[in-house]
Amino acid sequence: MTIQEKQQEVIDEFSMFDDWMQRYEYMIELGKSLPLIDEKYKVDENLIKGCQSKVWVHAELEGDKLVFTADSDAIITKGIVAILIRVFSNQHPSEIIEADTKFIDEIGLKEHLSPTRANGLVSMIKQLKMYAVAYQTQLN
Repeated sequence: MTIQEKQQEVIDEFSMFDDWMQRYEYMIELGKSLPLIDEKYKVDENLIKGCQSKVWVHAELEGDKLVFTADSDAIITKGIVAILIRVFSNQHPSEIIEADTKFIDEIGLKEHLSPTRANGLVSMIKQLKMYAVAYQTQLN
């Protein structure tokens, strides 16, 4: 499934909910299904800078696809990173680099987050793309 198809899937799922309380509950559920990061990767260099909560992200190249695992100490933040990983994991680094993140605006996520969480969201996206850039150079 392409990044665009995964983004559309997220948009479709969020459109099923009438209000933001239901969407938050759904994000918490998504966080619970997050592929957990191995404890050995819960180190400072894997922490996302700019997040109020602690968010660890680890990336590994499997074949020519980048696979992400993550964890957070906050349930909403864990849901946010779960959405991002669902969209960007198992994709080629060049596709991650080129992907837009308009789906975040389409589901209304940024406008329903506190300013510090919205900054954290931007930091998470930036970090996932930085991993993609680093691994892309290894593939060339």
